[in-house]
Amino acid sequence: MSSYRVQVLVGAQWGDEGKGRVVDVLARDIDVVVRFQGGANAGHTVVAGGRKHVFHLLPSGMLYPNRICIIGNGLVVDPEQLSNEIDELDPKPESIGTRLVVSYGAHIVMPYHKKLDLLAERARSDRGSSVIGTTGRGIGPCYVDKYNRSGIRAEDLVSRDILEKKLRDNLDEKNKIFEKIYDSEPFDFDELFKQALGWGEFLAPYLGDSTLEIDASLSAGKRVLFEGAQATLLDIDHGTYPFVTSSSCVSGGASIGGALGPGRFDRVIGVVKAYCTRVGEGPFPTEDLGETGEHLRQKGAEFGATTGRPRRCGWLDLVALNYAVKVNGMDTIALTKLDVLSGLSEIKVCAAYEIDGQKRSVFPSSAAIIGGARPIYSGLKGWDADISACRKFGDLPTEAREYVRFIEESTSVRVGLIGVGPGREDTVSIDF
Repeated sequence: MSSYRVQVLVGAQWGDEGKGRVVDVLARDIDVVVRFQGGANAGHTVVAGGRKHVFHLLPSGMLYPNRICIIGNGLVVDPEQLSNEIDELDPKPESIGTRLVVSYGAHIVMPYHKKLDLLAERARSDRGSSVIGTTGRGIGPCYVDKYNRSGIRAEDLVSRDILEKKLRDNLDEKNKIFEKIYDSEPFDFDELFKQALGWGEFLAPYLGDSTLEIDASLSAGKRVLFEGAQATLLDIDHGTYPFVTSSSCVSGGASIGGALGPGRFDRVIGVVKAYCTRVGEGPFPTEDLGETGEHLRQKGAEFGATTGRPRRCGWLDLVALNYAVKVNGMDTIALTKLDVLSGLSEIKVCAAYEIDGQKRSVFPSSAAIIGGARPIYSGLKGWDADISACRKFGDLPTEAREYVRFIEESTSVRVGLIGVGPGREDTVSIDF
């Protein structure tokens, strides 16, 4: 059992690193799992007992019957999506009502947020602007309302008078936007109000004060894991802006979205895929548009868990990874999908960029500059062996071990876990 009491797990690349499967492995020794940011635009895939589960809002620890799972105040919650995820848990945990806590302060994704998301993206495309590649789940518009102090929070859904006032005020503004800017149909207040009251009835058994819940758990000596969604390079402040998500995906976001002081965290785990992928628009220096990229996509099943979109694929980028190490204060790497590289005679790793004729090993702060970066690769010898049955580091082929050590030496961060397949048992643990 791990000696760490409070841990934060974040994605270290552009998302889809396999955070869900790492949380699932860690949850064996964890008492409380807290999702601290994002919304239904993230999909965490867990394979347990041969069955695949995709969680968009539920923390990935839900498959363990005795774990407390908290949806923190940093999330934006789509009640219909959450209801569907709970219904799809089969068999349902008998005590789900006592195990799941939805923060009173989590904001609610309303239907008008989704419509605004889609219309805004379409308008960007129509006027020739760069599209962001949004999932259309209403995440950005919901966070806009949150910071505009006009959002509807989970607690409002169970307060009829507050909900009525907030919804009227919001629709007065939003319907004008739909009609006058987008030439689109407005929302009917009565219909949406009735729908929102129904969401309140559904959410009522789960609502709670996540701050008090987390503090009480720690006071009782329990172990807590904060689970991030998306990833460092999609962070609203530290990612490749504007091709980012709308929340704080880095480890510091766990304090805000999960309501715990940063001094109480014991370890930051960065989940790193053995190669790189990206969904949607934005710079991606190591993207491979040829046979290798397609090989990684097919062998790694690189299709979005939320949208089904094929992911852009390429080699591991150490320049970007070292940036993520610094931004997150990363202590440990969980390396996933190492098995996907099996069968390649040579494995390339981006060790630096060439930008305007100059060699650079520091990740640029500007997305425009990153977009013009050319990768400078180092080559490592590949391996042919199937590594899916490996359970100890020494079981891996020499070349695979050398690849792992190369990553450790290049980042000065130890690799504590290696994923060699999709299932929770397909794991090489190195003193994790």
